[in-house]
Amino acid sequence: MAAAGENLRINGDRLWDSLMEMARIGPGVAGGNNRQTLTDADAEGRALFQRWCEAAGMTMGLDAMGTMFATRAGEDPEALPVYMGSHLDTQPTGGKYDGVLGVLGALEVVRSMNDLGIRTRHPIVVTNWSNEEGARFAPAMLASGVFAGVHTLDYAYGRTDPEGRSYGEELARIGWKGTEEVGARRMHAYYELHIEQGPILEAEGRQIGVVTHCQGLWWLEFTLTGRAAHTGSTPMAMRINAGLAMARIIEMVQEVAMAAQPDAMGGVGQARFLPNSRNVLPGSVVFTVDLRSPDQAKLDALRAEVEARAPAICAELGVGCAVEVVGHFDPVTFAPDLVRSVRGAAERLGYSHMDVVSGAGHDACWAAKVAPATMIMCPCVDGLSHNEAEEISKDWAAAGTEVLFHAVLETAELLR
Repeated sequence: MAAAGENLRINGDRLWDSLMEMARIGPGVAGGNNRQTLTDADAEGRALFQRWCEAAGMTMGLDAMGTMFATRAGEDPEALPVYMGSHLDTQPTGGKYDGVLGVLGALEVVRSMNDLGIRTRHPIVVTNWSNEEGARFAPAMLASGVFAGVHTLDYAYGRTDPEGRSYGEELARIGWKGTEEVGARRMHAYYELHIEQGPILEAEGRQIGVVTHCQGLWWLEFTLTGRAAHTGSTPMAMRINAGLAMARIIEMVQEVAMAAQPDAMGGVGQARFLPNSRNVLPGSVVFTVDLRSPDQAKLDALRAEVEARAPAICAELGVGCAVEVVGHFDPVTFAPDLVRSVRGAAERLGYSHMDVVSGAGHDACWAAKVAPATMIMCPCVDGLSHNEAEEISKDWAAAGTEVLFHAVLETAELLR
């Protein structure tokens, strides 16, 4: 595979302008974005992305999960495409770069190839995966999971948001339900550029994270059943308090994760009280425990201990306890050849870099089940993500995209 010369660069200003223009769609309340999947804002962002892709000479494909695939033709019609991308959907209070950098950085790679008259043997595909975040329809990485055969299409279509609307219905409603069979495409390789969503690169003063592995995770959704009762007139000793049981389980999760250090994470970021009234003890509480580790045995041990200890906590308080797995993937080791391509690109371009393990899940984790895959990361300020204050610099965005550019050209076989 031929490596691109370090003189090949992307247009950093154009990339940044595209990021800022996309950020105007689905604005948040504090400078970020609320462009949750299958909302009207998501549909508007998709339409803008399609216009940009078509203007860059690409043809758009759309599968039955709503994932978008924009193809730049290669010189060899028999060669499998090199894919790159991420997602345009955001958290309810998300930032402007999580996922979006990977999609628009990939688009910038194609635009720069056009500017420079570059040809490749393999076709190149820019991908916008649907419902990566899982904020509205759990689990996360839903469309890439169906693509990889982890979930069925019927399962995905049946997932519901907190208002009871299904994925299948909402996909059809916004007009982005394609006819292409999910998972029918074959990949030569898959690259994903992403912000780190953690503080390590910035703290170490590195411009590029060469991602070698991704942590696995379990999402365990607990439903605790107590007895709704007046908080002022129900004696403390006579309460069946699902909220108290949740608090003790959260504390237990903290203890379990801390006892398994290093490389163990555990916490709770979402909870719903019913009836959710100030002066009513909850009749039920639904919350999700998030467990992560890059070590398979440790990850499964975390789950086993949490599931074993939670029912005992609830039984002591007379609270019912049910648990459902709503998200899971095993730890991922990314393709060594692609990892070397990323590392080599960073070195040729003169960017400081280090090997990192992704603490968050990404569509690349499922893509790795069907093709060689890897990721590239750039720093984010204070490691902050899934927050409207999420921030990166124009230089960080450009550096990550240039490494993507060079790695993809090597894998797609740049023609001189």
